[in-house]
Amino acid sequence: MAIILMANIGFSQSKSNINKSKISFKIKNLGINTSGTIGGLQANIQFNPADLATSTVEASVETKTINTDNEGRDEHLRSDDFFGVSRYPKITLKSVSFKHIGGKNYSGTFNLTIKDKTKQIDIPFTYLDEGNGVAIRANFKIDRLDFGVGGNSMVLSNEVTVNVEAEMSK
Repeated sequence: MAIILMANIGFSQSKSNINKSKISFKIKNLGINTSGTIGGLQANIQFNPADLATSTVEASVETKTINTDNEGRDEHLRSDDFFGVSRYPKITLKSVSFKHIGGKNYSGTFNLTIKDKTKQIDIPFTYLDEGNGVAIRANFKIDRLDFGVGGNSMVLSNEVTVNVEAEMSK
């Protein structure tokens, strides 16, 4: 349930173009890690480490792009039981605030919306200025039940780990 992660991040010092991104997720199913990706990342990013108060990020991913390398499982995840992609085509993320943790490490508070349910989450990330571009790395966890993704289950974990890697031009 990748979600999330959306999307969650690609930051740059000004409005930027995402050149490359990968959003992956992992969840335990029957005690075994199941992983996948979600794509279609679109972002309007205005991130300036020197001016966190005016920095903003708005991002989304397309739920129909969920991919676990198992077509039957992917179709089930796209169904109303999980993401309901026909009714909820996007997962969105909007920044609320940022803080500097130390070095190249930051944390952002975001409103994450999945299936019309919005929850505020904190996402730690690393911001790497690489001359002509910027790389972002984030890893965080969400509870799928907070967003109505799937129901109660004895075999499927509630906790989803999301990993975001994004590269963009300045």
